[in-house]
Amino acid sequence: MGRWLRAAGYIPDRVVCSTARRAAQTWQLAQPALGSAPPAVFDDRVYDSDAAQLLDVICRTPAPARTLLVVGHDPALPGLARTLAEAPAARVGSEEQAAVDRMRAKFPTAAVAAFVFRGGWDQLAPGAARLACFVTPRQLRAPGDPGDGSTHVRA
Repeated sequence: MGRWLRAAGYIPDRVVCSTARRAAQTWQLAQPALGSAPPAVFDDRVYDSDAAQLLDVICRTPAPARTLLVVGHDPALPGLARTLAEAPAARVGSEEQAAVDRMRAKFPTAAVAAFVFRGGWDQLAPGAARLACFVTPRQLRAPGDPGDGSTHVRA
């Protein structure tokens, strides 16, 4: 997923990661593939939170950060993604709606939901962001690929 983030141009300049061992290991695996070493903050609030608490953590991100990566857990992270994806139907195109529907149906381990929005982190709120893409590890594997790391995106 780190290679995908880099290839897609979603290289974070700040990371907020849960203090849980598996989350830290996930970040340690993804970071070298990014080609950069953004500062990572390990925050206990990410470990034991709900979507609203996680949104509060994100809203406190310092202003210089433009791209934030959150490494967290179910149910808070998928819940936050669903909350952020709440948008008036008139604002959502069919491609974006398909990604939202896939994300709502299943948000597997190591999936990436990338959102874009205008404004400062303190202005992030439900419906204020647009789901740019939703990618799962399975989408990045070619049929029959045992996970050799090659990247293939299929929609």
